[in-house]
Amino acid sequence: MKRITPFARVASLAVAVAVLPALASAQANTWEFDPSHTHASFTVRHLGVSNVRGEFRKVTGKAVIDDKDITKSSVEASIDPNSVDTRVEKRDNHLRSPDFFNVAKNPTLTFKSTKVEKAGEGKLKVTGDLTMNGVTKSVVLDVDGPGPVLKTPWGTLVRAVEAHTKVSRHDFGLNWNNMVEAVQIVGDEVNIELEVELNRPAAPQAAK
Repeated sequence: MKRITPFARVASLAVAVAVLPALASAQANTWEFDPSHTHASFTVRHLGVSNVRGEFRKVTGKAVIDDKDITKSSVEASIDPNSVDTRVEKRDNHLRSPDFFNVAKNPTLTFKSTKVEKAGEGKLKVTGDLTMNGVTKSVVLDVDGPGPVLKTPWGTLVRAVEAHTKVSRHDFGLNWNNMVEAVQIVGDEVNIELEVELNRPAAPQAAK
């Protein structure tokens, strides 16, 4: 029987310690947003009696998802505010102006997660820094997902998440308003909803 020296034990332990982080990181996979199947929308009150709904047509991002420990996951997203669409051209142009998003000075709206917490079966709370109109504030997204992984006929792996939050537009310097009979034209609270399809290439099959 071959005798294992103390030096060999230490060497084996060192190899194991070196390999463990690599094995742990293998549990986390990077998923890209599919822009053609991702939807970012918002709702804000108009005159206190109805809602104005809009969306951003250009959304990109990625999520690093650790299915073994979902709290170690992270997400980054970028939105082009110039792509805002409320179905009214005059209103969209106003939203792009310095009164609101000021797209000439602040061409991107970003979110970068700082913490991921479990919030029940299939639900998460994702805290992160939201930068809009040049102002950064911490916000919390209520997230459903990530959903199960499916494989498309083209060999791409897909899954989905949905998220929503509420923010005060005044917190981000979007302060424009007019009054009509003591009622604000545009409400302060903005509801934000995200529907994201995540994609990544399937791992190549091992040769038989």
